[in-house]
Amino acid sequence: MFELKVGICESCQLVQLINEVPPEMMFNSHYPFRTSSSQRMQQHFREMALKITAAESQADSAPFIVEFGCNDGTFLESFARLGFMHLGIDPASNLVSEAVARGVNARTGWFNTETAAEIVESAGPATVIYAANTFSHIPDLASVFRGVDLLLAEDGRFIFEDPYLGDIVTKCAFDQIYDEHIYYFSATSIDLVARKFGLKLIDVEHLGTHGGQLRYTVGRLHQTPSRSVVDVIENERQSGLHSVERLKAFAQTVEFRRVELPKVLRELATAGKTVAGYAATAKSATVLNYCGIDRNLLPVIYDTTPEKQGQLTPGTGIPIKAFPQRSEEFPDVYLLFAWNHEEEIITRESAFRAQGGTWLKFVPDITLS
Repeated sequence: MFELKVGICESCQLVQLINEVPPEMMFNSHYPFRTSSSQRMQQHFREMALKITAAESQADSAPFIVEFGCNDGTFLESFARLGFMHLGIDPASNLVSEAVARGVNARTGWFNTETAAEIVESAGPATVIYAANTFSHIPDLASVFRGVDLLLAEDGRFIFEDPYLGDIVTKCAFDQIYDEHIYYFSATSIDLVARKFGLKLIDVEHLGTHGGQLRYTVGRLHQTPSRSVVDVIENERQSGLHSVERLKAFAQTVEFRRVELPKVLRELATAGKTVAGYAATAKSATVLNYCGIDRNLLPVIYDTTPEKQGQLTPGTGIPIKAFPQRSEEFPDVYLLFAWNHEEEIITRESAFRAQGGTWLKFVPDITLS
């Protein structure tokens, strides 16, 4: 049992879990999530690959793209097709096998100082090091930053995307706090931490993916930051994002959600409505356990991932099943756990809406629609 207790470092402004779950318990040969399972994310990574390709085509040296947390190779597949030198690293051997089947050069392992030294010795420096929804999962930030310093070319870029503390607080996306997410980054904290390792934040971009993320670009100290770095850091300062008062106010709002969400479920049950969970996400474990939602309030959660079907949710024991195939088996209400893919999901589930189905959402507010 691990407590999801969150703290903030007063010197570097980094918000993080106090108790870390050992990474090997979460990221192993049975890791179920595949990047390719979302059409939206496939498109997102294709667009990012095009941006990097366009930038690297102007460089004097041949590009070498390294991605840690490469998952099933969705991002690197574009570079493989173009014949770009590339390497993917991921601790989930089942997903690495799928990446290799896509034609991606990938290996099983963790990205750290030792791995970076091996790569630079065998393949030379990387012009781009990339990570998406991965860096915030790694407890040892120091080893990663030292690895980046070793592996990155002199004018190279370390680009990564992770959930943004500003969006988590503003949208009350409390379910982003779960075992895999050790850190909750901001532009301020990334710049302060990077500078401890001879690096700095040189660009930042707000993204709509996964409920609100920042795309950070870190480079060496001689590289000039974009105006967006100054603007975002100043906005964080003015909004008091890292203040204890602001974070305590967030906690109070979360506590209100903890009471209200089960209340809505009880009211639906009293009204004779059938309710099912939509998607057994990692985030859903936070919602279910924190809000005290068990199988009495939510009898089942449907999910498309075969590895999850037939399992029970951790702590609450709610069964996870494959989605019903016939409309007459649909519930009256879906509790949407995968709200970060809301647009894609609701478009796909048009038959559910057509027969009068209702979506129950809890981010940014509790709503029935």
